[in-house]
Amino acid sequence: MPEEQKSERRYDLIVWDWDGTIMDSTPTIVNCIQQACRDLGFKEPDDTLASSVIGLGIQDSLRRAVPWIEPAHFPKLTERFRYHYLAKDHELDLFPGIRELLHSLREDGYLLGVATGKSRVGLDRSLKHHQLEQMFHETRTADESFSKPHPGMLLELSDVMQVPMRRMLMIGDTTHDLDMAANAGVDAVAVTYGAHPPSTLKEAPSLIHVDDVVQLSRWLSDNLTVQN
Repeated sequence: MPEEQKSERRYDLIVWDWDGTIMDSTPTIVNCIQQACRDLGFKEPDDTLASSVIGLGIQDSLRRAVPWIEPAHFPKLTERFRYHYLAKDHELDLFPGIRELLHSLREDGYLLGVATGKSRVGLDRSLKHHQLEQMFHETRTADESFSKPHPGMLLELSDVMQVPMRRMLMIGDTTHDLDMAANAGVDAVAVTYGAHPPSTLKEAPSLIHVDDVVQLSRWLSDNLTVQN
């Protein structure tokens, strides 16, 4: 009789971006950037430019989204962005199927992490609102580490969770996520349903592009383990 094949895990830790990957927040973030500019009488970035900065820390995001304003105005612009975002934050929802996918991965024994451009306060608020506080083993935010694409958040997760880079997988919707993973030596999966379109995502390294949560779930099911 042929010897029975055994499966071995390829990854131990799956790290997720938040906005545009887990939470359907891209249109809201774009709108809040534009509204903050309108409040202060500044030229607004178009949708493409505003969405291109999602995933970075708030300061980096605004500097890139509205590079034509003087640096002295950024604190007020940041304050107006946060004002509008907080007014809509509770209305945001997870992408359909994400909650179930996270539960399935956790039940299968995978470690789950988050590496996000959100602030610690913002991420904790969202985790609490969506009742996901206990879902992730470790999380890192841009205001307590380095902003993407610096590999700092992934390096810290690796150290704290004692998981080598080759055993980590990053899932994100922007080139900032994918470049962070590449800079850390971590494999990455790109989702195309968030902030950056496929034409932009192809500029950064990834194992695959998936178009929705169903495809992502199917790819993870087929590729998180290898047959020996």
